[in-house]
Amino acid sequence: MTDLERRYSRLVRWFYPAAYHRARGTEIVGTYLELTGPDQRRPAVADIVDLAAGGLREHVRAAGATTLGPGLRLAGTLAMITLAAIAGTAAVAESAELAEHPVRWQSPHFGPFAIVNLTVWAAWLLAVTVHLFAPGRPARLTLGAALAVTVAVIPLADYRPPLYILVPQASLGLVALAAGHQARRIRALPVLAAAAAASYVGSLLSAADPWYPAWFYISAADELLPGAAVALLLTALLLATGLAARGDLRGGWTLLALLAPIGLLTLHPLTAAITSTTANVPNPAWSSMAVVAVAITLVPPSSSPWPPRSAGTAARHGRTAPAAAAPPRMPDRHPDQTYRPL
Repeated sequence: MTDLERRYSRLVRWFYPAAYHRARGTEIVGTYLELTGPDQRRPAVADIVDLAAGGLREHVRAAGATTLGPGLRLAGTLAMITLAAIAGTAAVAESAELAEHPVRWQSPHFGPFAIVNLTVWAAWLLAVTVHLFAPGRPARLTLGAALAVTVAVIPLADYRPPLYILVPQASLGLVALAAGHQARRIRALPVLAAAAAASYVGSLLSAADPWYPAWFYISAADELLPGAAVALLLTALLLATGLAARGDLRGGWTLLALLAPIGLLTLHPLTAAITSTTANVPNPAWSSMAVVAVAITLVPPSSSPWPPRSAGTAARHGRTAPAAAAPPRMPDRHPDQTYRPL
């Protein structure tokens, strides 16, 4: 056995369940070796990532959580609809403010027609538009870019949207990365949500007399974001209940994946309610909101319906019988091969 073969075998043993490694380890290692170059001495980084992803998939399958992937995709779709509605609302409000106050000390300009806040929301609207026309890698790249823009503006302090809006928007964006490929009518829902939210807010602003710039961020704290949280929670609960009635458990994973974003959408009023017992302040301190945000983020993993440790240990050591029929299908990278890494 060569050093390269030994390294690939070690990686397969690390990442895959023991029973799966014993049954398919030689085949997997052989496929990787066929794809290596003549002078290669170590596994490529892409191959290591491939093996890690494939091993995670088999661990999930061995644990009986086969509905995890579909559940996350459904959660990603719901998260994208929600973040699109928030971005559409904010973009219209910021555009109206820019038209009303083209030069304002609270909003530094990147150029004569763009402000920092509008750039953030435009990035999210671009992401949902790309998801409609080019799902998959292009959509994930634009979602990642929107996440990067959101994180990049955080150091700007007073010159960006408040953190109680940016944090839940970023959490929704992380979940939205799992949306994957859907039918075009499903992919159109985020764009329609953004358009409907923008139209509604536009009608409100046109009727407002006078229009004051801080309206959106005041309303978002205690009305818009909590309302979005309630709508998202009810939708996830209805889906989970309806799917569970048919024996489909993916709705449970959907609800679990959305718990943290739902909680973060209520971050401002929830923190204010908690801290009002000790300090009568309408706007909680960022440190208090940070503590509540961490607590909200940690609750969903602790409530995960993952099988008990004993079941996972038995599966890892091969003491659990594999699924009845044929072994899992492993699609080919080339027609003449029997296994293709993820």
